[in-house]
Amino acid sequence: MSGPSPTPAHEPTRQRLLRAARQALHVLAVELGTPTEPGTPLFGSVQNPWLRRLPYLVAFGFAVSLLPTTITILSHDYGLGGGLAGALATAQTAPLLLAVTRPLQAWWVIFTADILCALALTGADGVAGRAWPWPPMVIVGYLALMVALSLRERSRTLIAVWLTTGVAGVLFEPRTPDRSDGTWVLLFVLTGVVLMMGATLRERGDAQRKLIEQETISEAERARRTLLEERTRIARELHDVVAHHMSVITVQADSAPYRLSGLPREAEEEFGSIAATARESLAEMRRLLGVLRSEETERQGGPEKAPQPGIGMLPKLVEGTVRAGVPVELSLPEDRVPLEPAVDLSAYRIVQEALANVVRHAPGARTRVSVTTAADGSRLTVLVVNSPPPAPSAPLETTGTGHGLVGMRERVRLVDGSLDTGPLPDGGFRVAAQLPLSPPPAPAAPLSPKDAGSV
Repeated sequence: MSGPSPTPAHEPTRQRLLRAARQALHVLAVELGTPTEPGTPLFGSVQNPWLRRLPYLVAFGFAVSLLPTTITILSHDYGLGGGLAGALATAQTAPLLLAVTRPLQAWWVIFTADILCALALTGADGVAGRAWPWPPMVIVGYLALMVALSLRERSRTLIAVWLTTGVAGVLFEPRTPDRSDGTWVLLFVLTGVVLMMGATLRERGDAQRKLIEQETISEAERARRTLLEERTRIARELHDVVAHHMSVITVQADSAPYRLSGLPREAEEEFGSIAATARESLAEMRRLLGVLRSEETERQGGPEKAPQPGIGMLPKLVEGTVRAGVPVELSLPEDRVPLEPAVDLSAYRIVQEALANVVRHAPGARTRVSVTTAADGSRLTVLVVNSPPPAPSAPLETTGTGHGLVGMRERVRLVDGSLDTGPLPDGGFRVAAQLPLSPPPAPAAPLSPKDAGSV
């Protein structure tokens, strides 16, 4: 009578276990057969030439010291033949030189030589009472190899090497238990410790390098952004000149012969020359404006044509800031105040930059924006004050470039105003700008002899 056949409930479980085992072996084979950056020496990216040579010197020192020691111990202590001891010792130590550039390939050679050495020692006469399956010099060389391996290979490969080392020791244990003194456990534990420490150091070094690279990229991006902002500011100022002053000069020169009667022929020609020169200057400045446009504006198909913002658009700006999570209170003059375009734009940009700083450095902080005019109508006061951020919140940026405050001061200086910024005693921040409501008076032009005579 045949034995009971496996039930259908047991068959799927067995298949799953076999499939999982095959997958694990496949992953193990892939990890052990796929080296990382083969041919690249350890410390190859270090600038110091002595540090670049250090791995070669260490590997050479281990190989030179371990080779004669291993031959002597295998032949005299363990009783192996001289030729076999020399071949095994060479295979166990010489690949340490290869570990500087190809540690995984060196591991295959050394690990195979260690297995063959353990098998050869099973028939030797001097094994009794000595370390087996891994003699002391084998452990030293193997741990030196693990250092090179941990500094190069990825974590999954290191785990595969560690598990393979442990499995080899476990398989040797029942073969000659009377001659084993547990060195496979020692090698298994020490291998895990060395691989873990080396992998930690490698990952820390990689993280530091990536951080330095990111800081370099961020600094370059900040410099590029500052340059683009400065170009945009200059372009807007040139736009004002192009659209207003140069156009006025051209129109006045063209219309002078029609507005002023009795002009001599030479004067009419002079006005025509002035108009032609003004038109040429207008075209040149427009070309310069096109060069100074930002890349984003250029992708959109031309210079900015939208009107410049002013304090009338502050409610919309505040609404967007509130949506970003910053509670803002806005106070504007009840009556509409006629402002010069430069003052109107500067007031808007100062509030915009101040609110942006609150969002970046004090998210969630209560903020008050106030725009008032002096009683005598001589100046406009822009005040942005924020309280300390709520305790649970953390700033989006802990450091700044300072370009925002520099831009505020530059805008205030251009309209002949004043700016006061600084932290408050309670931990908040204050931005206060005084902007003139009328442009500074222009210097009086000297009177011509004709005008002086008519006074």
